[in-house]
Amino acid sequence: MYPPELVQPMKEDLTSVGFTQLTSPSEVDEIIKNTEGSLLIVVNSVCGCAAGNLRPGVKLSLNNDVKPTALATVFAGVDGDATNQARKYFLPYPPSSPSVALFQNGKLVHFLERHHIEGGTAQMIADNLAESYKEFCN
Repeated sequence: MYPPELVQPMKEDLTSVGFTQLTSPSEVDEIIKNTEGSLLIVVNSVCGCAAGNLRPGVKLSLNNDVKPTALATVFAGVDGDATNQARKYFLPYPPSSPSVALFQNGKLVHFLERHHIEGGTAQMIADNLAESYKEFCN
């Protein structure tokens, strides 16, 4: 586990733009099962690719007319139970952090694994997500 003061700015990077921080398995279950429309869940992390590519790319992806109905995040290595619960919904994809999942009415429809994030730029991630929004968030 990381010290709260270390990860707080990383959490705020997403919560400041409208993401709900999920810290328990029941919160994960509730948002996935009860969100009508589209839901974006970001598995945040302390790694450099989260700061350099993921968080900026996710935020950039929201600068579009079409975007998810709801936004949520879990923090790998911090909110372990919530992250593990979210990963159950990501199957068949293996655990990956950072990662991004897009759901439509509780069904996983798009997923970015760490290897999609690590080598890409924030703009590439934003473009990928924006295309998935056009397909699944209308």
